[in-house]
Amino acid sequence: MALSRLGCCRGGLPGGLLGVGPVTVPANCLRRVLRVPEPVPAWRALRHPACCLSTKTNPKALLAAVISQFKYANGKYESFLERTFPRFYVLYSTFMKGCRTLFSEAKEIRRIKLNMSLKKIDFHQLPYREMERLRQFRRDLIKAIPIGLLSLPPFANYLVFLLMYLFPRQLLIRHFWTPKQQFEFLNIYHGMRREVYPEIIDGLEQVTRFVADQQLRDQMQELCTKVQSGSHPEVAKLLAVRSLFAGHPLGLQRLRIWQVKALSRVLFLTPHLPIILLRYRLWSHMLELQHLDRAMLKLGVSELAEEEVKMACYIRGLNSTHLSPSECQKWLKQWVQLSCELKDSEVSLLAHSMVLLSTNYLGAKE
Repeated sequence: MALSRLGCCRGGLPGGLLGVGPVTVPANCLRRVLRVPEPVPAWRALRHPACCLSTKTNPKALLAAVISQFKYANGKYESFLERTFPRFYVLYSTFMKGCRTLFSEAKEIRRIKLNMSLKKIDFHQLPYREMERLRQFRRDLIKAIPIGLLSLPPFANYLVFLLMYLFPRQLLIRHFWTPKQQFEFLNIYHGMRREVYPEIIDGLEQVTRFVADQQLRDQMQELCTKVQSGSHPEVAKLLAVRSLFAGHPLGLQRLRIWQVKALSRVLFLTPHLPIILLRYRLWSHMLELQHLDRAMLKLGVSELAEEEVKMACYIRGLNSTHLSPSECQKWLKQWVQLSCELKDSEVSLLAHSMVLLSTNYLGAKE
């Protein structure tokens, strides 16, 4: 019966069983009769079943699967580095964490800028935390620009990586410092500005000798003597001599060149600029700091996190790396009390108070 069916298809075997000459048998007919499976292409046989995705696959599900695989591979790689190269792993993890933090901050800055544009508000009208983020991001960006320019030529990025490894304090922004480096670098920077603290206090004492008002002259010289002897001044004593810092002889526009340069170093500003630019930069930075203080007073110093309090003190001249959060908070309240009492024309006193209020606070722990 099977042979008769085979003959009916006119596709018998070569030579034919029915005496018919050789006949070309269609391949599809032979497969139907003998039930031979279709040949599978080699490339399809090698594909993993999980890779056979339909065109109707949800793009979001596909993206989630890719991200999941990437995270898994990255986790395995980090585990390998941690076991095999622990010192390099610290640098690698710090770099990756810094990139994520920087990207998150950039998104936050974009949101703040957009909000300022929509509501038509200025920098000094922002809440404290948003104002501080904008200020710090701008300073970080200025520091990162030279590295970006150095990496533009072909293959220059290898040199940049070497320089970043050798000079992390000078070239890297705070996001890419390890916790140990943060502690070490902040102390180094404070040591650099502390070098000019005695010079600024001595200069105040010398200048006040020529003040015409006897009472103001005595109060200012008493204040300088108190700080030089190792005592911490009271805010009320500073406010009592505020008029000296509004005009002659200690107003910002009346300060001598060496005084302006010394105060610029306290604020981590370069002193190697024309005096007009130095005065303007010093004035703009102190005014910005005063706007931050007013926003902080509105928020409340007690509402700040420990890290925020420590960083706020450090920016204002106090080395907070060796102080407890409660000690930093106490000092910051004194600073805000002084800052919010002063007018914009009296910012010179605020700049000098970065030295006067921090030199002997709790023995000036180093």
